[in-house]
Amino acid sequence: MVNGLFVLGPTAAGKTGLAVDLARRLAARDIAAEIISADSRQVYRGLDIGSGKDLAEYGSIPRHLIDITALPAEYSVFDFQRDFYAAWDDIRRRGALPITCGGTGLYLDSVLRGYGFVRVPPNPPLRAELEALSMEALTERLLRLRSAPHNRTDLEERPRLVRAIEIAEYARENPIPNDEGGLPALDPLVLGVRFERGELRRRIAERLDARLGQGLVEEVAGLHAGGIEWERLERLGLEYRFTAEFLRGAIPSRQEYRDRLYTAICQFAKRQETWFRGMEKKGVRILWVDRGDREGAWDRVRAELEGNAQ
Repeated sequence: MVNGLFVLGPTAAGKTGLAVDLARRLAARDIAAEIISADSRQVYRGLDIGSGKDLAEYGSIPRHLIDITALPAEYSVFDFQRDFYAAWDDIRRRGALPITCGGTGLYLDSVLRGYGFVRVPPNPPLRAELEALSMEALTERLLRLRSAPHNRTDLEERPRLVRAIEIAEYARENPIPNDEGGLPALDPLVLGVRFERGELRRRIAERLDARLGQGLVEEVAGLHAGGIEWERLERLGLEYRFTAEFLRGAIPSRQEYRDRLYTAICQFAKRQETWFRGMEKKGVRILWVDRGDREGAWDRVRAELEGNAQ
């Protein structure tokens, strides 16, 4: 029996709009619905324009896991899974239907397939040992420990790479179970939003230009002025990385900055699509909604609800 909905898809696919539309249609049937964000940057207070929070879009629909932590704290997939299950349970206990919405593939996969996590403590001696190693040496060490990292960024960002080695070393001495037991039983309907590649790129361009007009550069400059280091900003995703580089003078012109950021976001969207196909191969059933068709999505949700009622 379906006990929740998921709306996933690549960046700029209109996931939030679809999730809010479904919540409103459910409300018209006297079914309360609340949205859980599955976005690795929207958890942070102050990351508004670059993370695409678009809070006004929610209207009166309750939302969860947005603006729940402050920079420069690091929020991990372990933290997300813990907070997600707490929100899911809370929503279900109050008789409402949770709608999880986002595009962070690792976050989504961690709850849809119930990753088993334990809290891995910091290992200062190991970190000191790794400090002297190059990125290439660190990557080689991680791949010896774990041939298939969960997340590509583990191999691209030094702090994540060091942490991934720390976790893998801990797991070698302290086997991490496949599941910790006691996780909420999820039986959701998973909807995926997709667009033809050219149309998605057009949407990405339009949204990027809108965010630049809304003050993306000024947002990042303000975060740095408020004490957030450039290096931390550069670990917060493409919008923050390229904007920080532009503000530091590493990208010489605003046009080059915009064009390079646009290209990087398009490449990121392609990686997201690849990730979601991988989830399907691992057993996650995704019902795809072409071009964000809200009527088609609602038909599928309504059919599930009517099936539940029988």
